[in-house]
Amino acid sequence: MYDLKITDGLIYDGEGGAPYPANIAVKDGVIVEVGSCDGSARQTVDAKGAIVTPGFIDLHTHYDGQISWDEEMQPSVNHGVTTVVMGNCGVGFAPLRKGEQDKLIKLMEGVEDIPGSALAEGVGFNWESFPEYMDAIDAIPHTIDFAVMVPHDPLRMYVMGERAIAEETATDADIAQMQALTREAVEAGAVGFSTGRSDFHRTSDGDWTPSSEAAPSELVGIAKALNGLDHGVLHAVNDFNQERKGDQFDEEFDILEQFFAAAPGHKSSMTWMQRDMVPDHWKRIATRTEALQKKGVDLKLQAAPRAIGVFLGLQSTFHPLMAFPSYIEISELPFDERLAILRSPGMKEKMLAETPVKLAGPGTSIPPMTDSMIAMTEMLSAKMFRLSPDGSEKLDYEQAYENSAHAESQRKGESVWSVLYDWLIEGDGKSMIYFPAYNYTDMNYNAVHEMISHPLALPGLSDGGAHVGFICDASFPTYLLSYWTRDRKDKKISLARAVQMLTADGADYIGFKDRGRLKAGMKADINVIEYKTLDLKTPKMVQDLPAGGQRLLQPVTGYRATFVAGEQVIANDQLTKARPGHLVRVGQ
Repeated sequence: MYDLKITDGLIYDGEGGAPYPANIAVKDGVIVEVGSCDGSARQTVDAKGAIVTPGFIDLHTHYDGQISWDEEMQPSVNHGVTTVVMGNCGVGFAPLRKGEQDKLIKLMEGVEDIPGSALAEGVGFNWESFPEYMDAIDAIPHTIDFAVMVPHDPLRMYVMGERAIAEETATDADIAQMQALTREAVEAGAVGFSTGRSDFHRTSDGDWTPSSEAAPSELVGIAKALNGLDHGVLHAVNDFNQERKGDQFDEEFDILEQFFAAAPGHKSSMTWMQRDMVPDHWKRIATRTEALQKKGVDLKLQAAPRAIGVFLGLQSTFHPLMAFPSYIEISELPFDERLAILRSPGMKEKMLAETPVKLAGPGTSIPPMTDSMIAMTEMLSAKMFRLSPDGSEKLDYEQAYENSAHAESQRKGESVWSVLYDWLIEGDGKSMIYFPAYNYTDMNYNAVHEMISHPLALPGLSDGGAHVGFICDASFPTYLLSYWTRDRKDKKISLARAVQMLTADGADYIGFKDRGRLKAGMKADINVIEYKTLDLKTPKMVQDLPAGGQRLLQPVTGYRATFVAGEQVIANDQLTKARPGHLVRVGQ
């Protein structure tokens, strides 16, 4: 007898080929047959009218803190994801010296916008070494599986102490110790090493992240920890346009090239997006990556299926009014009191007569980009779009200028600020303004199509678990399936290819040999999706983090069932009680 049989579904097996009708049989958490599957089963799921896919693999998440307290792993589990990879961008919580957790909390709070109070209350911090961290998070039941990379920032802080934060150059002894600790973690099953070189990443005290200016010798030394192992990847984030030095594209790419080339035979990836301030960088990244491939360096590019978009609202981390002196005076008040004051007679006129002040600087995690964006609101408002305050209208991420705040101001003969003010306080005051910060320079997704269609592209950058107060991109898998294969009018992607990107491509990159395909012998991570009705709703702010912290979650419909190791974790878009998720130790 089978444990589970999924019947009458249209199988997209992850290989990228044409779909076919078949049944799937599962025993002991493993797919044992894809075909007629004539035996009986303890549980049978009807997949008639639905597509059946492997569980999705999200390569770029930041659940490093949430994994300690949250068994549910929302929002990723709600979007067909059955395995996540954490420890991206060089940030995380291990290794850790006793009593120094506040430094890592400030790092993660600043870089990834996760409330420090939630991290302080929710994270156990009952570890020192990276293997001990892996053991600690594996001891907690979860809905889905998770894998970890060794993050550069806590590694550097563990080895160098205050010298890491002071941006001192690592000594040969420092590098040797970082290499040894990385090797230890990867031998224990970590999937690789990640570093971050972005000037937009700051601690909650406003300091640069420890690894942001690491010397090439340090990166090369750590990367060599992978040599001689049959698994392990390297990952980097780099914006190439640094506040301190300006456009540093070639210099920074040269450093990354040394880093990636230091572990021959191992795969690497880096973030890839279109930035307004340097609109040609994404094409230059592609050109140099293609050249690296010819040199034998297997570098892949993590691309997003839509804009890296920010949700602006009175509840969000950022919104257009936050730098006005009158708003700053009321910013600490409870939401209902703030909203009442903003709606009071004369308040709008008073506030908009003021000049916004600078918010970034020492002692704050607010990035300088925030001040720049507020100063440029008049221009950027051409990319700010009102979302339905009650969620009744279909969520549209690829909108035209005519729907923007700037266009509305022109039609009304009002200032952009006046329009944005009214949008923010309408309805129950919890309405959202969508601002596609990256990947929308041309006011469409044609560049995104080029990126996700590139042969070296990997689906990534969802940042699940991070930027929880203004971004909700863990829904990327649902968007890729619903918009790019079904709803977009032109320049689409085939459904078979989209499924392959979300499954086999990620598995092959990381080195997951037991998942990513619907084949006999593979782990029974499976989605049953009502493809025709798959749909996303406007994100909602919820207060469900430790210490009363808040985050955005995005309602979704269309997931009839999601299974992890043959156990059902989603039934008709709702979480079940099953907690089959575990740490994935590659190479074990």
